Amino acid sequence: MSTIVTSNVSDGTLSIPTTYVTNGSAKVWANLNGTGTIALRDSLNISSVVDNGSGDYTHNFTNNMADANWSAVGSVQASSATSALYFSNSQTGYNASGPTVSSYRSYIVTGSFTATDRDNVSFHLNGDLA
Repeated sequence: MSTIVTSNVSDGTLSIPTTYVTNGSAKVWANLNGTGTIALRDSLNISSVVDNGSGDYTHNFTNNMADANWSAVGSVQASSATSALYFSNSQTGYNASGPTVSSYRSYIVTGSFTATDRDNVSFHLNGDLA
């Protein structure tokens, strides 16, 4: 494999430092069918997903993060316009011991904080790979 070393990338009009690409790109992302037998529709850097119960999934990374100081953003598709859903990545949304370098645990709850499965679960993580 060859390595190209450059400090900037350009499309001929705009030039940006390569650190914007390497530091700003999602290192993990997934689109999951979270109902019935769960299944990844598409993903990057996910080796497997575990269904821990209603609305509770553990996403295991193929390649670990450098540390547990990554950032996660998620979304779910509501079944109707009146459904209020929350994708929790707060203190209760991380693994029981807090964020880890090898997995992300997500919880989906309704507006009344009842755990619920959803057809379309998506998230991405930004941070540094190990």
